[in-house]
Amino acid sequence: MVTNPRSNPRREESLTRDRIVEAAIELLDGDGEGSLTFRTLSQRLATGPGAIYGHVANKSDLLTAACDTIVARAAAAGAAGKTPRANLRAFALAMFDAMDAHAWVGSALIQAAGQMPTVRILERIGRQVRALGVPDDAQWAAASALLHYILGVGGLNAANTQFARARGADRSNFLDTMAAAWSRLDPAEYPFARSVAGQLRAHDDRVDFLAGIDLILRGLKPSRER
Repeated sequence: MVTNPRSNPRREESLTRDRIVEAAIELLDGDGEGSLTFRTLSQRLATGPGAIYGHVANKSDLLTAACDTIVARAAAAGAAGKTPRANLRAFALAMFDAMDAHAWVGSALIQAAGQMPTVRILERIGRQVRALGVPDDAQWAAASALLHYILGVGGLNAANTQFARARGADRSNFLDTMAAAWSRLDPAEYPFARSVAGQLRAHDDRVDFLAGIDLILRGLKPSRER
């Protein structure tokens, strides 16, 4: 009687949750969320799906863990400011860059609403809002506004990047085409859109993002200034 060979115990012992998450991030970065399956992941890790299930419950759990890893790295990268405002700007920009580099993170954060990645972002923002001296009864609204701005604008930028890549469009050509279309709009119905069509061609997404952060921060005042 021939028995099936048992898996290499050393290989299974070396398999950790961190290794699985890192492999998942590589798959997500390469081909998007659709590429993340336990079969593909087990092939990359040279193990069986059962061994992976010993560390993560399901794909949703794995996607949330991968997202949380990226958020934690962004939090570490955006920790160099000397003031609460500087810390908030640095963290916001780190999150923007993270979502730009890992386009799947925006949708993963939406799917993980209320879970650790979002809580981690909220905690980082909330501590700085509190350090600014914002009154207790205004801290939630302030932190929430920053949270939704960061996730919304960062996620939209990543989605736009993916949209252009999927169509093989160069960013400059893509913006030129859009600007040309805006400039042909009815001036009576779309006066503003027509007026900024030229700026659309040369705008910097990161600069615009930070301008929005600064607008929000200017509205956050400590109790003594109210």
